[in-house]
Amino acid sequence: MERRVKFDFEVDFSNGGGMQGRDFRLDIPGETISDEELALAIIRDMRLLLVGDVRIPKKEIVTEPHLRKTPAGCIDLSHTVYDGLVTYKGLPAPVICDYLSREASRERYAPGTEFQIGKIEMIANTGTYVDCPFHRYADGKDLSEVGLEAFADLEGVLIRADYRTNLAVTAQAFKGRDVANKAVLVHTGWAQHWDTDAYFENHPFLTEDAAACLRDHGAKLVGIDALNIDDTRGRSRPVHSTLLRAEVLIVEHLCNLESVPEAGFTFSAIPPKFKGVGTFPVRAFARLR
Repeated sequence: MERRVKFDFEVDFSNGGGMQGRDFRLDIPGETISDEELALAIIRDMRLLLVGDVRIPKKEIVTEPHLRKTPAGCIDLSHTVYDGLVTYKGLPAPVICDYLSREASRERYAPGTEFQIGKIEMIANTGTYVDCPFHRYADGKDLSEVGLEAFADLEGVLIRADYRTNLAVTAQAFKGRDVANKAVLVHTGWAQHWDTDAYFENHPFLTEDAAACLRDHGAKLVGIDALNIDDTRGRSRPVHSTLLRAEVLIVEHLCNLESVPEAGFTFSAIPPKFKGVGTFPVRAFARLR
């Protein structure tokens, strides 16, 4: 038996018209869900465009079996990387193109046989990525030196810290939570601004005391669904410095954390095995148990 939300909704479109729904049901990972979170879920799951106002005139939390419960299912927590994507203002976007197009390959193979070989030019800090100690420290381990067990199948714990309440996530957010030997994922809700100008300004972040708390209580990895785990309004980066010196990995630009429960999952974010690189995009995911 799990919690679900039963609700009605009304959607207005900015180019005119609208739609309504009655007695919809949605599985939720926690005890409740706000109207704002529910509106975002409707827009995302129905792939709606040009949405104006979304209203939730009726909402009820019910306890019943999840119709789509998949104990061994995976939740993708990575943004899609595409040609021209700006992950961090001031850093170049990736260039993704053909090195060998299908049309050109036809000259090399038998009739009816064709291939595409892609070419990617990008910086390491693109999309959803993991930071290793080498990213911050010259004597730190790079991607090739960090063991595979540090990236894969980590016991996970989710911390909900809504950015609308406070941008700064302090040590208080982790009080009473067992983070030892775990991947600690911080769900702020900021991922809703991904691929917009708003994503780059006044984003949520962890404080230095939060980083020290996570380090001292044995966290193995810390992830966040925002632009940076540090406050980028200044020049210091105490969270990166504290965690990476202690070999606690960092994953930034996560998404879909609203679909992850607070416990009962494992987390993986596996990069290629590059020498001399401390950061690289990952396909991050949570596996529910």
